[in-house]
This record gives sequence, C-alpha cells and structure tokens, in this order.
Amino acid sequence: MSFDSGPLDRYISAAVGDDPAMAMELRASFVESARELSDLMRRARCDANWHVAAERLKSLSATFGIIPLIQLAEAAMEGAPGDPAVLREINAAVDTLV
Repeated sequence: MSFDSGPLDRYISAAVGDDPAMAMELRASFVESARELSDLMRRARCDANWHVAAERLKSLSATFGIIPLIQLAEAAMEGAPGDPAVLREINAAVDTLV
C-alpha cells in the first residue's frame, strides 16, 4: 500500500498556518500517538484491547484524513487480533510520516 502524507501536511498547515515549529510539533505528536496505539495493539492480551486500540488509531487517523492508516486500522479490526502482518504495515505507514 502506497502512502501519501499530503493530507497530514494539509491538516497541519490548516491548523497552524505558516509556523514551521508548530507544524513539526504537531506532526511529532501525531506520530508519537500513532506509535503508542500500535504498541498497545502489539501488547494487547485480549481481542477487546486489540479492537479498542485499532479503533483509536482509526479515529486519530481520521482526524487528519490519513486514508491508508484508516484502512489499516479497519483491517486490524476486521482481521485476527494480534496479526503481525497488519502491525508491520501500520508501523511502516507511521514511519513514512517522520
């Protein structure tokens, strides 16, 4: 799945205007939150915890209009909890945002 960070850039620009320091801080905050949610998914010991973390990742991604990450979160919710393949894809998508 290819990843386009354009929506994130547009949302950040709309939120902070022409302030590069604030843009970097908001981007870093988004990436940190997405990584934390991915880690929660990795450490989930029951289906419910996996599902809740995936829902939160979907919500966070929807806030910034990041469709590929929304789709990956949905795939995680629809698939088997703990699926290492979907976790790898989520982590790879988040890494492209740095």
